[in-house]
Amino acid sequence: MTSSDPRRAVPAVGALLEAPLIRAMTATIPRTVLAEAARRVTDRARSDPRGMPSDDSAWASAVAAEADRLQLPTLRPLFNATGVVLHTNLGRAPLPAAAVAAIQRTAAGACNLEFDLGTGARGSRYTHCAALLCELTGAEDALVVNNCAAALVLALHTLARGCRVLVSRGELIEIGGSFRVPDIMAQSGVTIQEVGTTNRTHLDDYEIASAGDIAAIVKVHRSNFEMSGFVAEATLRDLAGLAQRHDIPLIHDFGSGLLLSLEPFGLAGEPTARDVVREGATITLMSGDKLLGGPQAGIMLGTRTAISTCRSNPLTRAFRVDRLTIAALSATLALYRDPARAVREVPTLAMATASPTSLRDRADALATRLAARGIPCSTVATTGSVGGGAFPSARLPSWAVALGGDANSMERKLRHGRTPVIGRIAGERVLIELRSIPVGSDAELADAVLYALSEHD
Repeated sequence: MTSSDPRRAVPAVGALLEAPLIRAMTATIPRTVLAEAARRVTDRARSDPRGMPSDDSAWASAVAAEADRLQLPTLRPLFNATGVVLHTNLGRAPLPAAAVAAIQRTAAGACNLEFDLGTGARGSRYTHCAALLCELTGAEDALVVNNCAAALVLALHTLARGCRVLVSRGELIEIGGSFRVPDIMAQSGVTIQEVGTTNRTHLDDYEIASAGDIAAIVKVHRSNFEMSGFVAEATLRDLAGLAQRHDIPLIHDFGSGLLLSLEPFGLAGEPTARDVVREGATITLMSGDKLLGGPQAGIMLGTRTAISTCRSNPLTRAFRVDRLTIAALSATLALYRDPARAVREVPTLAMATASPTSLRDRADALATRLAARGIPCSTVATTGSVGGGAFPSARLPSWAVALGGDANSMERKLRHGRTPVIGRIAGERVLIELRSIPVGSDAELADAVLYALSEHD
C-alpha cells in the first residue's frame, strides 16, 4: 500500500465507533451492532475506495444504514403480487382481521389454555376448537395439531402402527418441498401396500388386498394435480363401506380444508369438509392454512372413538399447537357461521372470489398513482391461480400493473425494498398482480413500490 493509496484514509473500527455522531447512536442501537456495521462499512471502503464516505457525517450515515440492515428480521412482511392466492413460499393464507385481533388479545397475557373456568380444574387445549369444527363439518369429534403431515403421522401411528395399510398407487403424491406422502406415512411405523395402478384403481383392488393382515385404508385427495383420460378411482363412500365390512379404519387425507362451496364463484370440483365427512371416513385430515384461510394447523375430524384414541397418543404432545394458533383458528372458524361474512372477511376466500372488474379498478388506481410519480406503467389482463395445492386446474381472470423499464432491475429493487414486493416477470415486464393482494392493502402496496423504485434508484 503506497503513501498515496486512498485506503490509508479508512479509519479503524475503534476510532470510528468513538466518533461523536456514531457514539450518539448507542442510545438506540446496541454497540455490538454498531461495531459489526462499522466493520462492514470499512471493509467495503478498503475493497472499493471509490465509494468511500467523504467526511464524518458520511461515515456516520453509512454506519447507520448498515446497522439498520443488520437489525432487519429475517422473517419480514411483504406483498404477494404473484397472482397466486395461496403461495407456500410467501406464507400461504393471510389471516382475517378477527384472527389477528385474537392473537393480540391472547398473546398479551395469561389465558385459559389448559384451565377449565367452569370447574376451576385443569382443562385441555384441544377443547377450544373442537366444538366449532364439529358444528361446521358435522364430525363427531375433532383434534388440532401443528400441520396436516403431523395429523397423518399421528392417525397412522395411533390406528395402524406396525401393520400394513392400503393406498392407491395413484395417490402416492409429492407435496411441497419435495416431501412425499409415502415417506411421511412411513415415519408413523406402518408398512405401505400399494394397490391398483397409477391411473386406475378399483374397489376390487382394495377388496382383494384387504383379505390379508391389513390395519387401515388410506385415501389421499389429489388436490395439487389432476388426472384425466383413461383413469378410475374408488370413491370415498365405497371405501368407507369396505372398511366397515372389514372392521378397519379409513383415513382420508383431504388436504385443502375448504369449508364453503365456491361453485357460485366459478370454482368447482373441490368438495367441502362437510361433504367429505358425510362420506364416512373414520378420520378426515385437512390443513388450516389453505382454503380454510386460517393459521398453519393440521385438523383431524372423525368418530369420537378414533379422535379420542389419537388424543391420548403421546405423540399428540409432540405435535400440539400453541395458544396463538388456537386463538387464530377459533376466530377464523367463527367467521364461517355466517358464510357471506366468511367470503368477505377471510382474505383467502375474498381474493379467490374477487371479480375481474373489481381487480381492474384496483389496478387502474394503482397505475394512476405510480404514473403520477413518474413510474412508467400500464394495466394488463392476466390469469391468476388459487395455489396451495387447491383447484390445480382453475385459472382466475385477473388484472395487474405492468412496470416499464428493465424487468430484472425492477424485480430486484422491489424485492429489496423496505417492504418487499414480490411480483413476477412476464413478457420482459414486471407484473404486480392484484388478485393476491388483500383488499384494503392497495395504498400500502403503492407506498412500497414507490419507495423501492423512486428512492432507491
